[in-house]
Amino acid sequence: MSLKDAAAREAYLKTLLDVVNDAYKAARSETQQLLDTAAEETGARQVAASLPDGGDIATVSLSAGEAAAKVIDDEAFTAWVVANYGTEVERRFVTEVRGAFREKVLGALTAAGGLEWADPESGVIHEVPGVAIAPARARTHSLRFKKDGREQVMQAWREGRLAGVALPELTAGGAE
Repeated sequence: MSLKDAAAREAYLKTLLDVVNDAYKAARSETQQLLDTAAEETGARQVAASLPDGGDIATVSLSAGEAAAKVIDDEAFTAWVVANYGTEVERRFVTEVRGAFREKVLGALTAAGGLEWADPESGVIHEVPGVAIAPARARTHSLRFKKDGREQVMQAWREGRLAGVALPELTAGGAE
């Protein structure tokens, strides 16, 4: 293959990759919205993905998001640490809580699912200011192919059974 041919092939594939990637992102977003709606309305948390002619190829399942403790008011959190754990503060031009202590407290709050922190040395329970339990990762979904699901999709693509379904702008040749 010549350099010119290789460069042209790369340009063709990059164009197709961009179109497929954009279409995938849009399909994933639509699936997420519909899964969220189904979960709220009917409690459904998964659905089978099938080929147009009916063969199941995968399962799409809703995954729960995660919540974690995060500092939402640095001044309140820092003031609490200064008042109760002065050795965990580094003074420079600004007062700042040591990263390891911040992570220790936030990790414990995340694990407990609340804003009370029990000092492991003294046993004193503190209501930690300036922190909230907030979404750390959005709810999402996973797609798990059946054993031969990918092969079935590729075969359906080669046979033209996905024309107008998967990437209509490619399969219709852009003439819509």
